[in-house]
Amino acid sequence: MADEAEQQVLTEVRDGVLIVTINRPEAKNAMSKAAAEGIVAAMDRLDAEDDLRVGVLTGAGGTFCSGMDLKGFLRGESPSVEGRGFGGIVQKPPVKPLIAAVEGYALAGGLELMIACDLVVANKDAKFGIPEAKRGLVAAAGGVMMLPDQIPERVAMELALTGDFITAQRAYELGMINRVVEGSALDGALELAARIAENGPLAVRVSKQIMRESRAWPMSERYDRQAQLIGPVFMSQDAREGSLAFAEKRKPNWTGK
Repeated sequence: MADEAEQQVLTEVRDGVLIVTINRPEAKNAMSKAAAEGIVAAMDRLDAEDDLRVGVLTGAGGTFCSGMDLKGFLRGESPSVEGRGFGGIVQKPPVKPLIAAVEGYALAGGLELMIACDLVVANKDAKFGIPEAKRGLVAAAGGVMMLPDQIPERVAMELALTGDFITAQRAYELGMINRVVEGSALDGALELAARIAENGPLAVRVSKQIMRESRAWPMSERYDRQAQLIGPVFMSQDAREGSLAFAEKRKPNWTGK
């Protein structure tokens, strides 16, 4: 399975960005068990290696991900990893920022994979949807739970109950995606990743953590919980370096400490 995972998920490093590519173009990058395990391995690498600042998740052959591999489903295979969920990230995304670069279709589990990412860049011709109800299924990998947190509830309800697709422009207007590009979604995602990678890695990681977790905190505890997380950031070497670099009109030399 390890060899199969390496074949179905490719990785490449560019300037501190880990590019993770679902490599099943013959199946429109439908998610298999091996691909999910390959994504888990890539996310573990992203979080473990200090030189890696941002991850980009994309698909080979002009499609992001068409959802669960139905042939595998009929064989009894689950494209999930215990504790990580569908595609290896919907239940436990990486600690570091992850950008989805979407070409073609992000459908069903593919859309759920996308909305588990922190940011999304899509080509103008991309299409989005959770059509599980058309197959007698439910978008159970986060679609019916997470989508109403990211777009208006009634729009999310319509997508879930009709199974209809929306365009990249409509997804952008709803706030589902960050940027629509004329050309390569990967190039657009790498441009966004470069802007993130310029910043202090501790500050980026903790900012993401607070934004992800704080909505579940009781209102009365929010500032106390935030203080516990930001204290080490404000006392870090990077915080001092950032201030010095500003005063000296130069780029900071981040160490992540």
